Amino acid sequence: MTSAAPALSVLDLVPVRTDQTSADALSAGLALAQVADDLGYRRYWVAEHHNMPAVAATNPPVLMGMLAAATRRIRVGSGGVMLPNHAPLVVAEQVALLEAAFPGRIDLGIGRAPGTDPVTSYALRHGAGGVSDEAVQHFPQYVQDVLAMMAPEGVQVSVAGRTQPLRATPGATSVADVWLLGSSDYSARLAAQLGLPYVFAHHFSGQGTLEALELYRSSFRPSAHLDAPRTFLTVNAVVAESSVEARRRALPNQLMMLALRTGQPLGPQLLVEEAEKVELSPQQGEVLERMAQRWIVGDPAEAGEQLDRLVATYEVDEVMVHPVAGAHVGTEPGTAPTREETLRLLADWVSTAARG
Repeated sequence: MTSAAPALSVLDLVPVRTDQTSADALSAGLALAQVADDLGYRRYWVAEHHNMPAVAATNPPVLMGMLAAATRRIRVGSGGVMLPNHAPLVVAEQVALLEAAFPGRIDLGIGRAPGTDPVTSYALRHGAGGVSDEAVQHFPQYVQDVLAMMAPEGVQVSVAGRTQPLRATPGATSVADVWLLGSSDYSARLAAQLGLPYVFAHHFSGQGTLEALELYRSSFRPSAHLDAPRTFLTVNAVVAESSVEARRRALPNQLMMLALRTGQPLGPQLLVEEAEKVELSPQQGEVLERMAQRWIVGDPAEAGEQLDRLVATYEVDEVMVHPVAGAHVGTEPGTAPTREETLRLLADWVSTAARG
């Protein structure tokens, strides 16, 4: 048992199952956020992915507004906005507007990856006035632009010999917290250099987590934004009353990740019973087994022990869980009861650990 139970947060990709429309998936996501809010989770972040049949989280700022309006106290954020896809001013304006509407509750998590396939990436970035390589090369400057434009004083911009102020919003009284996200050492270095908090995408990569966090902490430079390193990690989680049931519920997302990493066609996320009918080669089975070893999967006691090991290994006081439990045949389309159960069981375990 750790000396202190970690704070828990949630990452949501708003998955779309084979029995769901986009509207159903959004309804399930809003209900999940309300459960997290009631259970005392610290944050609820939504990702940015495009042109994926199994993911409805395409526009984090739009989702953040919906989520903040549907909850009471939980911080709502992006995990993350893929900044090279967008003009920095647009991102700054969107987030500043959200912060004005929900002061003290908005996080802007920024990533550098495309979050999509090359064709969709081109369509996004061409529309923003640039191409992929240029956008990625300018990422450090884009981050600083967003920070400056969201500040109450804004920035001074000179065009054609004239200088005028540029602000993301007039009369700002608070500014959203900005985090850098990454699954390699690039964002760890940049976050340390700029004095920003940093999150490692352990749920996606699972490789190099410790090295990236150590690099961030050892290289950190205090800034006006942050005086000491601040970091946590994300992890896939499936918790059920029995370990057998937890492993069953993990299978649909594991199969989706397997398809993504092996270049297979992607479709909506399978239901548990559909996933169990998929025939796997021994090699594919080994991949799934290795994948599960980096996840939190099991009954509450097993999940608690796995969470404990993560906290001790990576020395974080907050863990953002990505609840990926698959649904069963017959589940109401606009709900995600197994994902909600993962959050409840994990929160119960942490609460018990804190009292003990």
